[in-house]
Amino acid sequence: MPVCSSSDCPHLQCVGEITKEELILKSHGQCQDCKVGGPNLWACLENGCVYVGCGESHTDHSTIHSQETGHNLTVNLTTLRVWCYACGKEVFLERKLGPHCPVPSTKTLTSPLTNNTQGSRVLGRSTSLRLPPTGGCEDLGMETEEELRPRGLTGLKNIGNTCFMNAALQALSNCPPLTQFFVECGGLVRTDKKPALSKSYQKLVSDLWHKNRPSYVVPTSLFQGIKAVNPMFRGYSQQDSQEFLRCLMDQLHEELKEPLRVDSEGQGGSGDRQAAPSREESNEAEMLIPDGPDSSHSSGQTNRELQKEKNLINDLYRGSGGDLDKNVDTTPTNEATSIVSSQGTIKMSSSPRKTNSVWPGMSSSPPKTNSVWPGMSSSHKKVSSFSSTKSQKKYRSVISDVFDGTIVSSVQCLTCDRVSVTLENFQDLSLPIPGKEDLAKLHSSSHQTSLIKAGSCGEAYAAQGWVAFVMEYIKSWWWGPVVTLQDCLAAFFTRDELKGEDLDCLCTSILRNGVKFCKVQSVPEILCIHLKRFRHELMFSAKIGTHVSFPLEGLELQPFLAKDSSAHTTSYDLLSIICHHGTASSGHYIAYCRNDLNNLWYEFDDQSVTEVSESCVQNAEAYVLFYKKSNEDALKERRKVTGLLGVTEPSLLQFYVSRQWLNKFKTFAEPGPISNDDFLCSHGGVPPAKAAFIDDLVVMLPQNAWDHLYSRYGGGPAVNHLYMCHTCQTEIEKLEKRRRTELDMFVWLNKAFQEEESPLIIYCISMQWFREWEGFVKGKNNDPPGPIDNSKIAINKNGHLTLRQGADSGQISEETWNFLHSVHGGGPLVTVRPNVSHPELEVEACYV
Repeated sequence: MPVCSSSDCPHLQCVGEITKEELILKSHGQCQDCKVGGPNLWACLENGCVYVGCGESHTDHSTIHSQETGHNLTVNLTTLRVWCYACGKEVFLERKLGPHCPVPSTKTLTSPLTNNTQGSRVLGRSTSLRLPPTGGCEDLGMETEEELRPRGLTGLKNIGNTCFMNAALQALSNCPPLTQFFVECGGLVRTDKKPALSKSYQKLVSDLWHKNRPSYVVPTSLFQGIKAVNPMFRGYSQQDSQEFLRCLMDQLHEELKEPLRVDSEGQGGSGDRQAAPSREESNEAEMLIPDGPDSSHSSGQTNRELQKEKNLINDLYRGSGGDLDKNVDTTPTNEATSIVSSQGTIKMSSSPRKTNSVWPGMSSSPPKTNSVWPGMSSSHKKVSSFSSTKSQKKYRSVISDVFDGTIVSSVQCLTCDRVSVTLENFQDLSLPIPGKEDLAKLHSSSHQTSLIKAGSCGEAYAAQGWVAFVMEYIKSWWWGPVVTLQDCLAAFFTRDELKGEDLDCLCTSILRNGVKFCKVQSVPEILCIHLKRFRHELMFSAKIGTHVSFPLEGLELQPFLAKDSSAHTTSYDLLSIICHHGTASSGHYIAYCRNDLNNLWYEFDDQSVTEVSESCVQNAEAYVLFYKKSNEDALKERRKVTGLLGVTEPSLLQFYVSRQWLNKFKTFAEPGPISNDDFLCSHGGVPPAKAAFIDDLVVMLPQNAWDHLYSRYGGGPAVNHLYMCHTCQTEIEKLEKRRRTELDMFVWLNKAFQEEESPLIIYCISMQWFREWEGFVKGKNNDPPGPIDNSKIAINKNGHLTLRQGADSGQISEETWNFLHSVHGGGPLVTVRPNVSHPELEVEACYV
């Protein structure tokens, strides 16, 4: 096996002549020290050395041999992958696959012992980026026998009442789509944002899933980062595991988020997985349907157009059994008012954080065309206050790709019969645990009928008859209520009556009575379910200890889907659960997780990791559950691609595919269209900032594999040539010039203002906006701050705007204000005259 000259490992010159047949013959032997057999045997490649040793036994004789003899290169006799101990990385030898076989990759891979990455080299000023072809096997997750050996069975040390964190981290670590991203796409974790929690989490995952795993890991770095983000976790008191999860995933999303590319029609590009809503904003699409004498204004919409729009809303909910026409006055009118607001009127308990809630495929801000709602006429206008251009961007991250789903909810005012339709993102569902009376109501036939009419989830119990219901009710008197996870889901999605204090009427702004019901519009890849076991009142806390039975396989969300939902896979299998033992004031957290490599269940109790039976898991007192989509078609597709990659016939063209998308392909039930936008700019080239580490972003596939993936999933674009984009480079240079110009001008004007003894007038500016602008001109933020927004520092008193007392504002000169306003626009103008005995604010509207 001659040495490949293109390799950058200097120790390959020590390799002697050896054939593949000789290696295969050695693979049937034993470790020369401990006599253990395969499959994990390693052969020394030093010229003249015939040593064969084991690699993953307790003593690791292959490594010991290298340390004692100084022989650096060893080859795995099962996978034929070569490792250099001196370089600490995988290296490649030329494979004898014929005269036209492409040269194997020399790209640096993640070391089994370290987590180093190496960027590719940009060749000259031609901006052409050349990457050697890579074998797709390791990148597509086609594991060998050695790699199928269980990993991830590493404990976490309790460093002071941190069982809440350890249980959450173990549950999250056993979610393959997320863990595989940090293990195989680790080069993408590049952030300058403090406290760099994503890097700490990447290091932790690498340690937990290392093949030479220790007995436990001490998560000090990650815990320090969490405490820096949220002071709630400082100290040594017990915290809530679900709150920790929310905080951690929010910060990971913030550090790893990337802007989605939006085309001219406001739709997400090919990289937008089902055009999933961003989590950055809380834009909720609300539609009001007024039908009364007072609603006839001058929009000029015909009765036929109005009925068409009402039919669209009815189609949305008719799948739930509900018909909005039954609740809406159908008096003929010539107008229907539509509002797309940046804030919803109803906040659902499952909406965890600041989220962007828009229809899948709909831009985060209403486009210029009529694409907010199909069939909506151009007379419908968006009612909005001044907002920054920056806040209208849509973002995605691996967190949103894996965990984000969408709920569509409907709220009807029982006084005016108007209906508000709201779409909200969710990252977890916080489900109530129904009591005896609630269960009886959920299971009753009359309630099921009313649920179906109301568009809720009575169909979840459609197969249950009176006999089964009576038997369960009798058993509940003796052994307590029999609560299932399906009961909790049905209780969450059931019709909810809103009293006057809960509903602010959308047309009169008066507190009214109403009803609300909701459905799932888009389902996440991993469904996180939080059972609301804890009640925290003003003076006391209590815990609901009711056992909730849950399925290990086949959790079905179909009964809770909206009719027009595009979800194809709605069945979920359990991955992991977080359990709490004890009371609301004191207790202990553990996790039960299914190992993805051997499908066995393990209990993670801080440092201790123990195999357990399925019955033990099902009897656990679950607090947070993680379910993953189950799809046999995805497994078949991976097998097909594995077969195509095994074909040794060389192809004339090689195609670059996003490493992130390939991670989805091998871990997601529905990976969605191929998305290469994460390494391409809008002009089709590689952004200059990404050129230095392009090999961390892409994998090269042969044409047959690309053709199959493209025909199956679509997307793209197809890329078989990489080059650094000149247009982007020019834009970057222009942006840098703009930054320098704005910064230099501000410094010059502000210096003159400081030297002025008694200015006649002082201009006020919001420090929140100013900090964003300062971050932009200093290169910390890539995006301009948008127009000046002084609305938060001004208050309206008796019809006049005045400076809000204690407002976070700064003082600048008139010249500085005129300069900033000429560049960015915005307002309003807030001025102070210091020479007046009773200073008053002189305010005028100055919006652009």
